[in-house]
Amino acid sequence: MIRINKNISIKENELTFKFIRSSGPGGQNVNKVATAVQLRFDIASSNSLTEDVKTRLKSIAGRKVTKDGILIIEASRHRTQEKNRQDAIARFIALIEKSSHRKKSRIKSNPTHASNQKRIEIKKRLSEKKKMRRYSDQS
Repeated sequence: MIRINKNISIKENELTFKFIRSSGPGGQNVNKVATAVQLRFDIASSNSLTEDVKTRLKSIAGRKVTKDGILIIEASRHRTQEKNRQDAIARFIALIEKSSHRKKSRIKSNPTHASNQKRIEIKKRLSEKKKMRRYSDQS
């Protein structure tokens, strides 16, 4: 059981791990050992997440979600499978945590009296400045 926060916890059998060959550091070993990790999580069939969290997760994850609704996180920062697995889980938890928070809606407000006065004063000054630039024929 992976605990995300006090309301959300995900069963480990909902996650699938696939080990693949990694690019990057490791020398000749990189061609022989599959150290990179692909974490797969089926968002649509998960019972652990609510519908609004699923929707936000799909939008936040972006290209990491396939057309079938499967979230794929690849981790290949480290040289060992276990560290990459832990890294993938940590990134997964961070993603779920971020999608569990509802964005506050903006409350529309009116400009203050002082800001309106300031705006009108600036407009008057600019108007005066432009009036002074005009050509006047007073001969």
